[in-house]
Amino acid sequence: MAAQHHDHGHDHHDHGHHHHAPASFGTAFAVGTALNLGFVAVQVGYGIAAHSLALLADAAHNFGDVLGLLAAWWASILARRAPSARRSYGAGRGTILASLANAVVLLLGCGAIAVESVQRFADPAQVGGNTVMAVAALGILINGATALMFMRGREHDLNIRGAFLHMAADALVSAGVVIAGLVISLTAWQWLDPLTSLAIVAVIVAGTWGLLKESLHLAMDGVPNKVSLPDIEAALLTLPSVIEVHDLHVWSLSTTQIALTAHLVCDGPEDPALLRAACTLVHDRFDIDHPTFQLESPEAAEACALRPADVI
Repeated sequence: MAAQHHDHGHDHHDHGHHHHAPASFGTAFAVGTALNLGFVAVQVGYGIAAHSLALLADAAHNFGDVLGLLAAWWASILARRAPSARRSYGAGRGTILASLANAVVLLLGCGAIAVESVQRFADPAQVGGNTVMAVAALGILINGATALMFMRGREHDLNIRGAFLHMAADALVSAGVVIAGLVISLTAWQWLDPLTSLAIVAVIVAGTWGLLKESLHLAMDGVPNKVSLPDIEAALLTLPSVIEVHDLHVWSLSTTQIALTAHLVCDGPEDPALLRAACTLVHDRFDIDHPTFQLESPEAAEACALRPADVI
């Protein structure tokens, strides 16, 4: 009775709203990357001219974001590749690695800015406040516009959330730089430039920490945050004739696709409709689009090597 089954029946509708979400962000990635690369060049030029560490720090951070955008873009393209003989799940895991890389690059950049800022306190440079403000104001527009393009995808896709977080953080950073530039031009408090850089670092670290934790969790095959193993087990036990669930595993194939395997112990006659019901249940209630179930009779379950000892 140990019928192993992989559900392909859902494929005509289950990939509609989440799995192919990255496809519609191609334009957002292209426009966002182009805008931000141009802006980095502007920031570097004016940052050197105006002796502004805040501008140069922001340029370095923006360049890290351009690399992050490119990584997220590449990963979303890879995620749509069909599974092959060598990669039987496809290359969707790249989206998890991209969001992890995104978080690491951002945090490393923050460390470099923090070190430089602390050194600046001892030796503050003359900063051209007006130049800083003008360039940073442009940054609010560019980063804000790019963030808006990714806004609708951030709930369902960690990879898109990484891109959104970066752009939103950049817009916030630019706003901070505008305020610092304004105060410096009015008061000549040069120490405000490195102080602003440190404040910006704190904001970015706070925003990126969650992304780093969740990306690392998914990279280690952790259960995705939006689903709960006990909830799935309880739901499966409501199916007719299912008396036990064991060897239940849930993990992410990509930042939008979730896989599940489980053994269902049934005390009734073998019912082909049960597999369909189980697959439909986990898809509709938990958004799991890659389920595999093994049905076992109570006798087969007793002999199952994967069954935990405390059940018997």
